[in-house]
Amino acid sequence: MNKQLALAIQLNDEATLNDFNWGNNNLLQQQLKNMLNLKEERLLYLWGGQGSGKSHILQGCCQAVSSVETAIYLPLTLLKEWGPQTIEGLEDQTLICIDDIDSIANDAAWEEALFHLYNKIKDMEQSLLIISGNHPPAQMPIRLPDLRSRLGWGLVIQLNELSDEEKIHTLKLHALKRGFDLPATVGQFLLNRCSRNMHDLHQLLNKLDHASLAAQRKITIPFVKNILNI
Repeated sequence: MNKQLALAIQLNDEATLNDFNWGNNNLLQQQLKNMLNLKEERLLYLWGGQGSGKSHILQGCCQAVSSVETAIYLPLTLLKEWGPQTIEGLEDQTLICIDDIDSIANDAAWEEALFHLYNKIKDMEQSLLIISGNHPPAQMPIRLPDLRSRLGWGLVIQLNELSDEEKIHTLKLHALKRGFDLPATVGQFLLNRCSRNMHDLHQLLNKLDHASLAAQRKITIPFVKNILNI
């Protein structure tokens, strides 16, 4: 793997399983624990809406095992421009996490490469494979029927979206880690006026944090309106 590719797939240090707000996803949390620790299941397809936290979970899984075993995180939104040859020979990793399979849908070369990688991983009977997508297997916009069918061979679990209260709680914890307090009223304002997508909300919070540090002001609703022009 070349240096540029390695840089492209660096893990976010803040994306750990312990820091994830599981909400009503207790089944998923337990299945992942069993998979990573006991290897009871080797194949998992995780699906949920965009920004629901799939990337966080996949990176968290890699970080959970990387201290003792080999793991690799493959964000296809970034890797698709490098070509499917970037995933050749990766089947010997202990854990392979393939993120956002939707991004390569309808690309025949990529679909075939993933099909072959899936088969190799399954045949080796030792590696763990987690794939994420925005849709359940039957609704995936994958043209290659054999690949689409394989997505449903192992466990298939939906990542349920957090409630508004859970989203605000998650944002408040994220703010505390960055060293500031986020009033619940500001969190609700962001949900109502900006985005309900947790990835976007985290990005907005980081932007507000930088702006508040530069202006030496607390993050209030008037401040948010001014910074975000809303």
